Amino acid sequence: MRGAPAPMFPPLLRGEEAPFGLDPMRRAVSVASLGTDPGLVIWQTDADGLSAAVILAPEQPLQQAMGATFAVALGLGDALGALAPPEVAVHYDWPDGFRVNGARCGRMRAQASTTEPAAEPDWLVIGVEIPFIPPAERAEEPGAFADETCLAEEGCIEVTPLQLLESWSRHMLVWLNRLETEGFPPLHAAWRERGWRIGEALDDGGTFVGLDEHGGQLVRRGETTELRPLSSMLEDAT
Repeated sequence: MRGAPAPMFPPLLRGEEAPFGLDPMRRAVSVASLGTDPGLVIWQTDADGLSAAVILAPEQPLQQAMGATFAVALGLGDALGALAPPEVAVHYDWPDGFRVNGARCGRMRAQASTTEPAAEPDWLVIGVEIPFIPPAERAEEPGAFADETCLAEEGCIEVTPLQLLESWSRHMLVWLNRLETEGFPPLHAAWRERGWRIGEALDDGGTFVGLDEHGGQLVRRGETTELRPLSSMLEDAT
């Protein structure tokens, strides 16, 4: 939010406010493509919500590096757990969604310098977008947004976008450190505790039976199980 105090980031992370009207994700990808040290968080806050993206430089193949998206998601979940009222429930909607009290509330985004699972990316950018108030179009088409919510509608009126940005960055860094020192299993276990619809039928008729060792979605159809890799959430880096 313009004119608001600058956010405080933990050691190893630093911040840059995105220019007004510029998508932080787009700005982060541009900066990463030109070359920069990892740990930069490009952010933007306003009355509508929070949008931020962190630049990482994985030292492993993309298939494994995508585990960092779980660190970002878990950091957001922990931040809401610390700031929101205790009755607010947060879940993770594979691969890139958040659920608050059962309804969709924000998303993650990801882009990398490569989409080849076995290639080591030069950079990986992961972003979060969290709405704080309802979008204006919901008043015009309320039925189209029946499964969507925002933090203000779920009792989080005391939480500010700046507070969430700071808390998310701290909790995310904890999970990124665990990913580096302990590998993916702790993140896998923590995500599963709040994973949305694990063990349930999906809209396409398959059953979400769990995750593989890299965070991919395992979907059972009759006698067969198909894998949807976590890298399927990557956007084209154009």
